[in-house]
This record gives sequence, structure tokens and C-alpha cells, in this order.
Amino acid sequence: MGGYIEQPRFSCALAGQQTVLAIPRALPVVHAGPGCSGKVFAFSATNAGFQGEGYGGGGAVSSTNTGETDVVFGGEPKLERFVGNALRVLDGDLFVILSGCTSGLIGDDVVRVAQQYARDGHPVIGAETPGFRGNSYVGHEIVVHEIIDQFVGDVTPAVRPGLVNVFASVPPQNPFWRGDLAEIKRVLEGIGLQVNILFGAGSAGISEWRDLPNAQFNLVLSPWVGLDAAELAEKKYGTPYLHLPFLPIGPELTGKTLRTIADFAGLPAGPVEEFIAHEELVFYDYFVSTADFVADYRNMIPSELYVVGDSAYALGATAFLVNELGFVPEGIYLTDDPPENRQSDIRQALSDIVADLGDGDPVPRFEIDGRAIQDSIRTRLHGSTKALILGSTWEDYLARETGNLSLHLSLPITNDVVIDRSYAGYRGGLRLMEDVYTSIFKAGDIADTTLTRNKQ
Repeated sequence: MGGYIEQPRFSCALAGQQTVLAIPRALPVVHAGPGCSGKVFAFSATNAGFQGEGYGGGGAVSSTNTGETDVVFGGEPKLERFVGNALRVLDGDLFVILSGCTSGLIGDDVVRVAQQYARDGHPVIGAETPGFRGNSYVGHEIVVHEIIDQFVGDVTPAVRPGLVNVFASVPPQNPFWRGDLAEIKRVLEGIGLQVNILFGAGSAGISEWRDLPNAQFNLVLSPWVGLDAAELAEKKYGTPYLHLPFLPIGPELTGKTLRTIADFAGLPAGPVEEFIAHEELVFYDYFVSTADFVADYRNMIPSELYVVGDSAYALGATAFLVNELGFVPEGIYLTDDPPENRQSDIRQALSDIVADLGDGDPVPRFEIDGRAIQDSIRTRLHGSTKALILGSTWEDYLARETGNLSLHLSLPITNDVVIDRSYAGYRGGLRLMEDVYTSIFKAGDIADTTLTRNKQ
């Protein structure tokens, strides 16, 4: 029997409904108790910098609102009628039935109900996502797996050289997923690839998923999320995959990543190097222009780094801030609860991409309890006011309490609006620099130095 945690960083597996909503014109149908869908939306989307309803999301998600009668006598007949009505009144390209805890406990078979409609030609699949199966990341994995298995199905691929499917973010558990996917697509197209980005405004929607078996390869930019989909596609369609266990941020890591991808895809080196050289020229032109600011305000710029976030983002952000901006890593707290058999790989990946990890405690630390994270940071600060804490709104309070700076990197974010912000790639690295340096003004250090913070 598990214990309890304070300040949770993710929702339950039913948050897979947000994965469905991230696909243009895809709609979830929730078979769960009253309130489940709304609570998932509130935590996963509203608390991701107020990402709202969109097309069929928020409070407009269809739900059977199962009650006592359904638990006693079974809820499948009600679900069958409900899906039929949804198909009549909702305009969507794909309907995903997701089960909640009550329907999961009593054994209602949402896949069977979905297949009943699919046999009649309706684009309906089922996904077993009761909350007890895991967290938001697990729910995302389940939904993606079922879309490939049931909707894309068993087809004979017509492989197109240069076509790649990208598995890189859990929307909106990664609050910057929209901007990140746009930047990833931009740089991959820049080196000559054709990209099925699969989620967000840059995706063509269901047609990209239908096209998934035709890819030359799949690309996983995450330590563990996305691997299940890539392995399934390899098994069903024979599609090879490239696994890079981080989200690249800044020119150094993005350049290395693009060269690795280009080599895997067999792309000619010339155009790839030309694109990287152009991106680095632009990046370092902006980078150098900040030199005067850094020189003038060097005593106000933080130097100690604490990162609280999911493993994909934490690795990339740490590598950029340590390798290229000179931060000293003091604590890295990974909150996505990766499987134990992946944790040693994540530690190794961090060691591979970060030049100097210092004497962390240890580095990285896998922790989902917000109280434990904040107690650890308080202890390691030793009264310092030279720290930058990347994390959630909860870390804002910790930074204010200890006289340090904070910046958002992970959920929950309830005091910031996130639209297309991204820290991924070249442009994301520049945005991260902007936000880090701007944070010293937001903290009042310049205009109100002695009143708001007691600098050492």
C-alpha cells in the first residue's frame, strides 16, 4: 500500500483525453464518473498555463457520467447508446472512448464497444485508461498505442524515404508542447526531412496518423515516453526508430541531435551542415548581443541551478544552462515517475550531455513528492540567494521564501499564460536566455534591491 504525496505534478491515466484533444479534430468520449473529465482538464490543461478548451475539450468533453446503477448492473449498454448519440451530433475525424476508474473496476469493455461501431465504418477506438493504471504519461502512452493498434491498424507500408514520425511530448503535461513541436518540426524540415508531427496546430491531423506506417523511421525525443509507440510500429510495420533521451535545447545539443538524426536517416551532410551553420550564426549573433547586459548585471545573475520537471525537459534544460550559460547544477529533480528499468539510462544520458554535474544530491533525483523536493532544495541552498529554480508555481513560492529566482518549466503553472512558448531547439534556447535574464527584473532586484531580496 502506497503512502501519500504533497503537491502532485501530474494527473491520472484518464489525462489521455488531453492527448486525444491534441490531435486536430479528434474527440474523446469518457466513460467515467461525474467530474472525472473536468478534473483532468483542470489539472492538465488549465494548470498548464491556462490552455483552454480548443476543439471539443474543457467542459465540452462527452462523458457517460456513470453512477451507482451502472456500477451494479454494468455500464456498457449506456455507453453503447451514448457513443451512438455522440456520433450523430459531434463532428470529428476520430473518437476515442476512454474508461475511468469505475468502469475499469467493474470490467466494462470500452474496446469491445468501440469495435462494434468501427465494424460499421465509424472512426471509433477504445482505450483502457482508469486512473489506477498510472499517471498522465502512462495515459498518453496507452492512447497512442491504441490509436496505432486499432485505428491505423494492420496495413502494408509504402515507405517514403525522408519521412519521419516524431514522438516527443505529452500534451499538455509538457506545458510548452505546442511551441516545442513547432520548433522540432522546423529544424527537422530544415535538414531535409518530411515530418509527421502528429499533435498540435502543425499537424495535419488524422491523415498524418494514417500515414504513420509509411515513415522511413520514427524519432523518439524522450527518455521513456514514446518508446512504446516506436516499438509497436517496429513490430507492426517494420519501421526502425531512433531514440534520443532528451529534448534538445540550445545550439550545442540541437546541432549534435540534428547530425545524429541526419546520419540515421542517411541524409547528405552538405545541406545538413549548411542549415546548422545558419542557425548557429543567428543564435550566436543574438547571444553576443547580450554580452553588455551580462557584464553590467553580472552580480545579479544567478549561478546555481535547481531543476524540477519531467526527465525529457530537465535533461535538455540542464545541458544548455550548464554547458552554454555557465550555471552550476545543484539539484535535478525528475517528477515524471519513469519506470525503474529506465532510471539508470536517464542518469547515464544526463552524464553524457552535461559537461560537469558537480556534486549533486544525487544527480538526478527521481521524486514525485513536492514537499520532499522543496525540503531538499532548502537544505542544499544553505542560505544562498544566487539560485535559479526551474519548476512549477510551487517553486515560485519557494524561490520567494528563500530570496531566489524561479522560472516555469513544469506543471502546475497557475500564475502564467503559456501559448506558443518553447525552450526547444535554437529559438527555444534564445527564449530561455531571455526568460532567465529577465527574471532578475521581475524579482525586483534592480529597482528595489534591498527591500525584496537580501543579496549576498
